[in-house]
Amino acid sequence: MPAGGPPEFPEATWVGTLDVADLPPGDIVCRPEGAEEYARARVLLRNGSAPISFVDTVIEDGLVRLDIPILDAAPTPVVALPAISVVVCTHERPEMLAAALESLRHLDYLDYEVIVVDNAPRSDGTRHAVEALDDPRFRRVVEPVAGLSNARNTGVLAAAHGIVAFTDDDVVADPGWLLGLAAGFARSPRVACVCGMVPSGELRTRSQAYFDWRVSWADSMESRVFSMDAPPADLPLFPFQIGAYGTGANFAIRRETAIALGGFDEALGAGTRSRGGEDIDMFFRVLTAGLELANEPASIIWHRHRSDDDALLVQSKGYGVGLGAWLTKVATDRRHLVLALQVLRRRTRAVAEAGAAYGAITRPPEGVADGLSAKAGRREVFSVLGGPVALARERMSGRRASPLPGVTT
Repeated sequence: MPAGGPPEFPEATWVGTLDVADLPPGDIVCRPEGAEEYARARVLLRNGSAPISFVDTVIEDGLVRLDIPILDAAPTPVVALPAISVVVCTHERPEMLAAALESLRHLDYLDYEVIVVDNAPRSDGTRHAVEALDDPRFRRVVEPVAGLSNARNTGVLAAAHGIVAFTDDDVVADPGWLLGLAAGFARSPRVACVCGMVPSGELRTRSQAYFDWRVSWADSMESRVFSMDAPPADLPLFPFQIGAYGTGANFAIRRETAIALGGFDEALGAGTRSRGGEDIDMFFRVLTAGLELANEPASIIWHRHRSDDDALLVQSKGYGVGLGAWLTKVATDRRHLVLALQVLRRRTRAVAEAGAAYGAITRPPEGVADGLSAKAGRREVFSVLGGPVALARERMSGRRASPLPGVTT
């Protein structure tokens, strides 16, 4: 990911990737490109498109030393590569969008289109960014009503293909992104949604380091399939343990499933008072509808986290309000409330531990907690309390839970 500026604190970390498929096991020394001002590096080791592990190390004299592991057999190639519609929802960020779209031009995938949903535009910036590509695979559609869920639903309806993949406008897509998503769908005919990995593409500020520490979907190397038929033993609050599935910056869903479930809830997501939650709501509804959700780490989207404290605090509040709004939605749905009470009754201790773990985000580790970043965790936790009011106000304004013409479940 192109750097957004120079490193701003001593522990700033250069981020890169290395394919070790053709390298012998053992120590090697590499020179990270563009790391002249950094003292630390994070390298994603890969076997072709399959991630192996992240290595955090020091940079000495412009060099890093890495231990190349003995590789397992090469991953089984995906036979079926279905056509995919990629949807990028954006609002007045043409410069960031241009970088994201450029990365999408170079995906290692044969049959895909890219739909840029221009949400409540106030200028021609997004239109110019798409037209500048001069690529017939890319097209722009306009969603005049502000809100990420509205934009996502517009993308679903505009999609020409049976699988719809979503990403953001502040990312760089790995060339093998769609191959990873296709691998997830190939794991079972019941898989209706696939989430990928979203690692930090830049760690040059304390705010970015805090967010990198905070998220749970940035470094998992294990492919998994989640189902209500086989609750995972390591997730005692399943299916409410939403952080284990993925995030809205990198997931795909079968178009027919999104429509059958009624689409994304218009009262949730950026651009509404709820500020978030539309992605976790969809993941949860996929699972409780009796379908399967896969997590596929080979599907990688590199994300640029908020680089300054003010933006981080705004985002932290959004995460908290969005979570509170989604929990309110769950609590006001009789079927989902019954399920939640069953989980609470069986897993009282796990619930208490989860609450303590969520509260622990108010105490970032030493070095990350300096400056306003230390306030981000507290703001997120307490902002959950604003979720019920935010959801209620959006419902009163006419935002629908199931705006698409499907059969809700």
